[in-house]
Amino acid sequence: MTQHNEKLTGSSPVNDNLFAKQTHLALENFAISGLHMPPAFIHALGLLKATAAQTNGELQLLDKAMAIDIQRSAMEVASGQHDKQFPLDIFQTGSGTSTNMNANEVIATLATAKLGQDVNANDHVNMGQSSNDVIPSCIHISGALGIKQKLLPALETLRKAIEGKSLSYQDTVKTGRTHLMDAMPITLGQELGGWAHQIEQGINRLNQALPRLCELAIGGTAVGTGINTHDNFAKSVCDKLAHATGVNFIPSPNYFAAISSQDTAVEISGHLKTLAVSLMKISNDLRWMNSGPVAGLSEISLPKLQAGSSIMPGKVNPVIPEAVTMVCAQVIGNDTTITVAGQSGNFQLNTMLPVIAYNLLQSIEILANSAESLSAKAIIGLRADKQKMAQRLTLNPVLVTALNARVGYEKGAEIAEAAYLQERPVLEVALEMTNLNKEELTRMLDPKNMI
Repeated sequence: MTQHNEKLTGSSPVNDNLFAKQTHLALENFAISGLHMPPAFIHALGLLKATAAQTNGELQLLDKAMAIDIQRSAMEVASGQHDKQFPLDIFQTGSGTSTNMNANEVIATLATAKLGQDVNANDHVNMGQSSNDVIPSCIHISGALGIKQKLLPALETLRKAIEGKSLSYQDTVKTGRTHLMDAMPITLGQELGGWAHQIEQGINRLNQALPRLCELAIGGTAVGTGINTHDNFAKSVCDKLAHATGVNFIPSPNYFAAISSQDTAVEISGHLKTLAVSLMKISNDLRWMNSGPVAGLSEISLPKLQAGSSIMPGKVNPVIPEAVTMVCAQVIGNDTTITVAGQSGNFQLNTMLPVIAYNLLQSIEILANSAESLSAKAIIGLRADKQKMAQRLTLNPVLVTALNARVGYEKGAEIAEAAYLQERPVLEVALEMTNLNKEELTRMLDPKNMI
């Protein structure tokens, strides 16, 4: 009896399987990648099964005691107690039927032990459901929870960190750059403020799309007609999900679209890709500005986290921005996979649901973790070399742009070229090459008047 109880708590090895025939068949058929459904998806699946059982009990479609034990068993899955019981490859039947049956079988086994009588995976645990509405619903549930609970808070933390640094350096004037070449002055605060706004826009895009992610396919069953489900089933399940999570899940207004397409997942992935592009730009700017310490720009210094070379002593690299750029590349690749998969809605069902789930949830997770790391281990510890910025600014020949209205573009170009070749401040050269007095030139060429 003790051994059996250990199995039910999920503390046993996978050899003490809680799943049954359909899962075993899928293990044999889909030994492809070794990649499994993310825990977040499995937990959402458990939560959906729990609310479905509770609803079926309330609708008197299931025996009350059986509904309670199915619900309790499903909540064990939702809480992560049985993650090792979900070993299936993501490259499986495109509807995710194998993963749905994996959950049905695990929950049925647990509920049977609790109830003391047979609980059937299909007839009881899967009552009123189909893989075709369960799996799309779980993509939306797990995606929405990941964005609301982890990604958006991480992005807000990053935005605030960048904004705080922007305020700290709002009066620090430096050379701007376009095409990687010297351009007109800008403050470091303005530069960082641009980054903060990029993150803010990423947050806004996700928030605007979230209501569509909260529309669930549950209740549409096989093809969208709702065959074999109670009229009140979908609303009750969504209400219970909303109560349990604090996220306003509702039944999809059109089950045929919700089951046959994955347009919302594609949309969300597009916003995640845009966010990755923003983080790539920010990370690469950090790398350039931190480059050096002798031959690079070395305008800023980032926290020294670890040795940068196994052969060059004292070398320190911008490891966090580098890691973030790799995450961004992965997310951009994931979006391509999701885009192709989203096109695979043939007639009444999309048949690439598992790979959409895997890639979408991976993008959400690694972007959230990257935002946290970038904030805590790069932005917060960022320090600017104000002296170096000011020194280089005086030698920036592009400052002559401020004289265009008085001396013209051609004369300005001559001054800039002379200043560059002679490695002299523009002010000195302009005094020699124009009729403007020093007081007027000093005022016009003051970088603080150009920002």
